[in-house]
Amino acid sequence: MGSAMMEKPQKTQEEQQSSTQMAAPDGGWGWVVVGSLFVSSALVFGLIRCLGVFFVEFVQYFGESAQAVSWITSIGLAMQQLMSPIGTAASNVYGTRPVVMMGGFLSGLGFILASQATSLLHLYLTMGFISGLGWALVFTPTVASVMQYFTMRRSLAIGLGFTGVGLASFAFSPLFQYLVEVYAWRGALLVLGGLSFNMIACGALIRPLGKPKVVLKTENLTKLNKCSSLLSRIFECFELSLLSHRGFLTYAVAITFFNAGYFIPYIHLVAHSRHIGFTEYQAAFVISVTGVADIVGRVASGWFSDLGKIRMPHMLVVWTGLLGLSLMLIPVAVVYSGLIVISVVYGFCAGAMTPLAFAVLPEIVGIGRVLGALGLLQLIESVGGLLGAPLSGWLKDCTGSYTVSFIAAGSFLVLGMLVTMSLPYFWSCTAPPLPSPSKRKSQDGSIEDGLLKQTLSLNSVPENLCPLDDTPYLDKELEK
Repeated sequence: MGSAMMEKPQKTQEEQQSSTQMAAPDGGWGWVVVGSLFVSSALVFGLIRCLGVFFVEFVQYFGESAQAVSWITSIGLAMQQLMSPIGTAASNVYGTRPVVMMGGFLSGLGFILASQATSLLHLYLTMGFISGLGWALVFTPTVASVMQYFTMRRSLAIGLGFTGVGLASFAFSPLFQYLVEVYAWRGALLVLGGLSFNMIACGALIRPLGKPKVVLKTENLTKLNKCSSLLSRIFECFELSLLSHRGFLTYAVAITFFNAGYFIPYIHLVAHSRHIGFTEYQAAFVISVTGVADIVGRVASGWFSDLGKIRMPHMLVVWTGLLGLSLMLIPVAVVYSGLIVISVVYGFCAGAMTPLAFAVLPEIVGIGRVLGALGLLQLIESVGGLLGAPLSGWLKDCTGSYTVSFIAAGSFLVLGMLVTMSLPYFWSCTAPPLPSPSKRKSQDGSIEDGLLKQTLSLNSVPENLCPLDDTPYLDKELEK
């Protein structure tokens, strides 16, 4: 009797919290949010992939080494990944809409300020730090918003949103080359700043399904334990317990190696093509071809993984190995047709690998911790993104060509593949067991609750958003 009376206030509080959440529409305005992700992904990673067009211009104008110029993209990419947990946490406090709008503003501001740069240091601060911070505030919160709007068709929605990266890679490279020729690199950066401001509108289109939820566990606080409670909330918000999770740490090391080699072709492939004698537009078209192959690779990889014939970690290892091999073969192609063929293979493998790199994570840490794990993973892998391109540029400066640079990029991917093969349960033909209910319950109130409160039913449309800890694993249910 007494315990029942004590549970009643807690129940009432939970009901009040859940009442602030709206039903996940699984469509409707959610498709507008998917369109927002499409544009945002194009203006973040699609733009990053095509910045190699400016690489040669910066080397010639500032008279600096390839290594020094490579730091521009590396700093921007590292900031996007390093600050992703901050963007996710800010969305839980202030809501996704204002965070994404601020990110779009910072992204455009960075390029506009970069157009007035008089030294590489200015480009580091503008295109690197300011635009990179903007990308961090845009990308992960937008992905989380799409997850919040969809349950049954979540994979389809995210897949459609991510196709913006491939289409942007196809369109932006020749467009940027044209802008550089017509307006010079300063005018081209102004145009990029204006394009990036479109992410402000993308953020405005994200309608919140409920009030932003901050992780609060302070009902019984006293003055003596406020400090410890604050530390506990920070620990749980950023999922720092994953730093003692063997599978997560192994995968984080693998992804760091992937990240060190993955973006090098998008930075140096245009410069390499011009270095071996091809025209500016021929070099830009190589990136466009990889963008088309990237789209096909994403669709093919997603379709095949849905068949369930091969475990996703095994598929990831296959595509990563082929990607590393294709990178090592790029210097061999001295004929334009051969370079196009290898670029198609590279683009297809890169596209096939990317969705699997995200899809493997829930199998390692559990679906209830996936968003916190994603933010922490991007923070760790930023080391690879920060060091990969400058190392490639330094190798070019030392050897006089990009041959060793592409071999090093492929080697990073092969190393990541070998590390992935050391994951727990990797050599098993079946997926590892899911976390026990008690372990998953301990994650209640984590940062995922603010953006991913959803209920999934196999026989009915979800009515209210609830913690993902209570959500059945759809793939496992379908297999049964």
